[in-house]
Amino acid sequence: MRKLATLAVVALICLTAAAQANQDPYYARRATLFEQLPIGKKDIVMLGNSLTDGCEFNELLGNRHIKNRGIVGDIVQGLIDRIDPIIKGQPKKLFIMSGVNDISHGVDADSIARVTERLIVMVKQGSPRTKIYLQSLLPFNNDVREWKLLVGREHVVVEANALLEQVARRQGVTWINLYPLFVDDQGRLRADLTNDGLHLMGEGYLIWRDAIRPYIK
Repeated sequence: MRKLATLAVVALICLTAAAQANQDPYYARRATLFEQLPIGKKDIVMLGNSLTDGCEFNELLGNRHIKNRGIVGDIVQGLIDRIDPIIKGQPKKLFIMSGVNDISHGVDADSIARVTERLIVMVKQGSPRTKIYLQSLLPFNNDVREWKLLVGREHVVVEANALLEQVARRQGVTWINLYPLFVDDQGRLRADLTNDGLHLMGEGYLIWRDAIRPYIK
């Protein structure tokens, strides 16, 4: 019964990704652009959703080889759907962060971990020399602005991060736990780092930058 439930969730994730790609003009513009932009063997790819999309990592880290492949609204299945051009380029490093949009679609922590592991396996098989860095999900803060689809879902972030850490260990990739750097004592995204409860202000990106800088080098 549990297996059937998991398959149903995975099917829902796939349908959501397909619908997202077909209906969201911004998503389509970014995804088709990324299909055309080259990735090279010296490149460091930042793959994720709006949190990644919203940052100029190459400027913050002073590295022209960093390529941003984040898209607003993306889910983990969306990363899988657009991973081929990245694998084709055989990048030096790949940083992954995704899952909060899955949570907003009602997906549970176990399903997020399973799909993320599938993504990692695909990269390892298609680009075995690429070093993979799996980053934790960040908290959100519904007191700053209420995200109706995330109300009462804070615990899923914690559960997903615990499972994602296990995925990283199982797959032999580097786990980067950003969550403690951004969470307040109530389990919410620090109010001083966001203006909408979900996305980061500049100071938040500086914290993220400092956390991943040792892995970039």
